Amino acid sequence: MRTSNLNTGGAPAPAGALSHLPPPPARLERPALFLDMDGVLAPLAATPDAVVPDARRTAVLRRLAERLDGRVAILSGRTIAEIDRIAESAAASASGVHGLERRRADGSLDHAPAAAGVRDAVAAFEAFASDRPGMIVEDKAVSAGLHFRGAPTEAAAAKALAHTLAAETGLALQAGNLVVELKTPGTDKGTALKAFMKEPPFAGAIPVMLGDDLTDEDGFRAAADLGGFGVLVGPARPTAARFALPDVAAVLSWLDAVEARP
Repeated sequence: MRTSNLNTGGAPAPAGALSHLPPPPARLERPALFLDMDGVLAPLAATPDAVVPDARRTAVLRRLAERLDGRVAILSGRTIAEIDRIAESAAASASGVHGLERRRADGSLDHAPAAAGVRDAVAAFEAFASDRPGMIVEDKAVSAGLHFRGAPTEAAAAKALAHTLAAETGLALQAGNLVVELKTPGTDKGTALKAFMKEPPFAGAIPVMLGDDLTDEDGFRAAADLGGFGVLVGPARPTAARFALPDVAAVLSWLDAVEARP
């Protein structure tokens, strides 16, 4: 584990604290920023396709990438195609479907092959959702997602189905914010972050991961392992993050203020 000389602006709260964490400093020593999409760069919406491009977000990301010499990556549960749609291709580096897709800064792509059970999971989710209004099934080829934001009373049944399918198919169960996902095993946002950190332009920098969901905890831990830190966005909860920001608007303001020390 590498030790950094971050200007922390005070001692961070211990990992796992429920109390409010301090905001992150805006002046950092050669940072590399890893950003979740939903709940961090974009507000949560009732359906995945309701999240649309935003001129301010796009401008902030483009300015940030220029300021940090390209050391900006979006790590999301969405596919890279969806990341590009929402961010208007403002980030050259991106990882989708919790690390199962990864695009390097030079444009080269890594795609994990889909596990055999994904098709079965998609079919089971679609059958489950067929008579439950408000449920949404996402087929990402390498994973199957079941969103119950529009049918919160079905949360327990959706989770129970996902646990059963995970046991039957060997797929990895990924719980999220009002969604359950069954994915090809082997990657997460932490493995994606560490892979980026071995390559230009990220190598030798200090990683900072911004996330809001349980799926981002792997990224927080990976950043800490490499001498950086996590930033939890949204309500306080037990977390491996060392700092916090309240909402998407605060994230965009902080990103626009980030200054890299030489």
